[in-house]
Amino acid sequence: MTPEPVRIMIAEDQGMMRSALSLLLELELDLTMVGEVARGDEVVEAVRAVRPDVLLLDIELPGRSGLDIIGEVAAMEPACSVIVVTTFGRPGYLRRAMEAGARGFLVKDDPIERLAAAIRRVRSGEVVVDPTLALQALSATSSPLTDREREVLSESADGATVSDISRRLHLSPSTVRNYLSSAIGKTSTRNRAEALGVARDRGWL
Repeated sequence: MTPEPVRIMIAEDQGMMRSALSLLLELELDLTMVGEVARGDEVVEAVRAVRPDVLLLDIELPGRSGLDIIGEVAAMEPACSVIVVTTFGRPGYLRRAMEAGARGFLVKDDPIERLAAAIRRVRSGEVVVDPTLALQALSATSSPLTDREREVLSESADGATVSDISRRLHLSPSTVRNYLSSAIGKTSTRNRAEALGVARDRGWL
């Protein structure tokens, strides 16, 4: 008896990339596409509705970061294996993704054959990580930022003022300044723009 194909959902905001992945994976006889979403804030509801075997998840998604979705999907649908497929091959992102419950982490410039093989391996119970990134992650330091420092620093990404961040997070301006100052100190930078750059580069946000 032929086994049922692995049911795959893709969460990817770039339409061309999403379509290409879908078409190429559909050529594999043991894989089938059951859903596509372009926004991070649509992923959880789509997984709940479709219940895929594997979710291919980008990190940089509008509405909600892929890194913040992994744990919720893992808790809601334990049978759904999450594989992060991203342009941002950063050790910090890898660490956060695996700690949240991802079963795989690959970069987008990998050949489609490697992605298809990773899907099969993950479904058989393995964990699949880009080998170069795995080596980098072994020597990478974990984030020194607290959750609140990370949140405040992230809110400054669009050029928001202290007053803007204060309103968004319901914190006093002095508290926001304290968190930003602490983040700048921990990243050994001179200002919040530099701190944001370092934190992003190391996958701490």
